Amino acid sequence: MLIHCTKKLAAKLPVVSTAPLNEDSQLGSWHAQLYTIDHRQCVLFYHDLSRYVLFLPGLRKPHFAELGSKWFRELYFATLQTMGCTQAQIRQVALSLGPVRYDTATDRSVQGSMRIVRQDFDSWLMRVPNVLDLDPLVVSCDLNHRPARVHGKVFWPERVMQELVAG
Repeated sequence: MLIHCTKKLAAKLPVVSTAPLNEDSQLGSWHAQLYTIDHRQCVLFYHDLSRYVLFLPGLRKPHFAELGSKWFRELYFATLQTMGCTQAQIRQVALSLGPVRYDTATDRSVQGSMRIVRQDFDSWLMRVPNVLDLDPLVVSCDLNHRPARVHGKVFWPERVMQELVAG
């Protein structure tokens, strides 16, 4: 599994390649960006192909060592289960992800989608007094249940992810 990181996030992670890496997972790669919200470190993950979003709030320094290997995977599998994926499909996804690798090669199209999702996410922030009051699973599922547009094509991130997982 390959996660393309912004420079701000890359500075927090243990091993990040400055050279672009090749994706070897059948599901494709992800982008991740670090935000500071309410003085808390939060990460938004974006799947490159489907624009599927995962939100992790309140990360601390020890969490970054296990960001992709533990925290990302737990939330990702929980959202897949919420969407109705079977345990067999989730196990297959776990096998296909492989070990996590990070690089700093980002894509402008994905970054544009990230900016739009951040605007959608800001509406969630207005509902609660503190970002830690947000349930990452609920926010992630809600952000994926909206239309996304890439190169003029409109699709629903959760539907595209379901198709990828089913395939």
